[in-house]
Amino acid sequence: MEHETTSVLIVGGSLVGLSAAVFLTSRGIPTVVVERHSGSSLHPRAIGFTPRTIELFRTVGLEARIPQAPPSVRLRRARIESLAGAWFEETDWTPQRKETPTIVYSPCTGAAIAQDKLEPILRERAYELGADIRLSTELVHFEQDTGGVTATLCTRDGHTSTLRAAYLIAADGSRSSIRETLGIGRKGRGLIRIMRSVLFEAPLDAYLARGVSQFEIEQPDMDAFLTTYGDGRWVLMFSDDIERDEDTLRTLIQKAIGRSDLPIKIITTGRWELSALIADRFASGRVFLAGDAAHTLPPSRGGYGANTGIEDAHNLAWKLASVLSGQATPRLLDTYDAERRPIAWLRHQQIFARPDYQEAATPADAATPILDDAAMEFGQLYRSAAVLGAGDELPPAQRPEQWAGQPGTRAPHMWVFVGNEKRSTLDLFQQTWVLLSEEKRWHAVATAVAEELGITLKFIHIGEAIRSVNGESYQTALGLQQGGASLIRPDGYIAWRSLDWPEDAQRTLRDALRAVAATTR
Repeated sequence: MEHETTSVLIVGGSLVGLSAAVFLTSRGIPTVVVERHSGSSLHPRAIGFTPRTIELFRTVGLEARIPQAPPSVRLRRARIESLAGAWFEETDWTPQRKETPTIVYSPCTGAAIAQDKLEPILRERAYELGADIRLSTELVHFEQDTGGVTATLCTRDGHTSTLRAAYLIAADGSRSSIRETLGIGRKGRGLIRIMRSVLFEAPLDAYLARGVSQFEIEQPDMDAFLTTYGDGRWVLMFSDDIERDEDTLRTLIQKAIGRSDLPIKIITTGRWELSALIADRFASGRVFLAGDAAHTLPPSRGGYGANTGIEDAHNLAWKLASVLSGQATPRLLDTYDAERRPIAWLRHQQIFARPDYQEAATPADAATPILDDAAMEFGQLYRSAAVLGAGDELPPAQRPEQWAGQPGTRAPHMWVFVGNEKRSTLDLFQQTWVLLSEEKRWHAVATAVAEELGITLKFIHIGEAIRSVNGESYQTALGLQQGGASLIRPDGYIAWRSLDWPEDAQRTLRDALRAVAATTR
């Protein structure tokens, strides 16, 4: 048997596994991905990717490869008899709040790209960055000890090899065999229903002219859900577990369209469980769960399934990179579960508070306030040892301007000049620790603390190194007074801040950075 080594083994080469590979290799971490299938699924699956997800892909050079939606697009759905028949009602994906301010929260706008079109883009970028991706290869056994994980791999033609990895990421889906082997249970609403679907092609773009892309079909003898992938492909979904032959499916597609004179090409069918379950823990030793292996969240107007998994991968990648590079101790990895599992539960809660799953909601769900998209995408709060000052009294999510630089939240976006170049403040982060302040004295302090702790820390002088494009104060956006400073993690989240100049600035920063970065010194 062959014996190989790598830093991180990722099991599952779909959306979340490929994202993890891109995020890790962009930080120089040797990574092997194994995927038992020969490529992407025939079924496109996920379609909506949020501005926050595109922000993450922007950090690894992918923004230009993923077509984004126009900024003015309002995502809506309609309740209809059929596409060509009566349209009863149109609604926004998320209930709009009249008092919500009009603020540009991100340099990105989100993307309506099918998962089977996005995965090849991620795979190509992972290859470019040096990932070792092995398709038609399956994990058949693994064991972990204090020094790493030993995995037995088998290719489709029966070739067996052994791979030794420092860490393993389980991105092997909702029925994760790795999660089952680890004995990790799950809780949540559980199975909601079995769904059947049919993917087809038809010339139906004319029915998208009103800006609606999701349709609830209501007929006396047919209730179904119809949506488009924006590339000529559509999927019709049924809330039952009935197997239908091709003639029956074609008839039902025609009923949903309301016409029988259009060419229809049936591509494939699907059967899947609509469920909501969160793993009891997202880590066990040197093994980490991500994506559907950690949480299954049913399709929703917030797009909480795939997008949540991609942010899992991003959160975990910088922490693994810090530990593997020797800048952090393994206790930093404990913050992955502490930060990401509450987010999964928050999204579980929000799904059943919203209209789509009212039939599965409990009285407690009905009493849950619906958080707007800006709060859910840009204003979630992390509480962990990698954050100082995020107490239990704080809400789980708010809009960025309500947080005003609160530690545990994403550093806010603002357009600034770096030299003569216009950039988002988000582009200044994502690679290393960053300290921002209008007070120049923090520069010498940051340099001394970085050298003392053996960690890379970049100082950015607000007002000099970066200048606001619109005259807004980034110091104010971070909630800082004169002399204050904000410490940003390598994932763009605020780890700590000093509201003003402290009495012993070097000791204050050193103690804060040592705590949140879990440094080895």
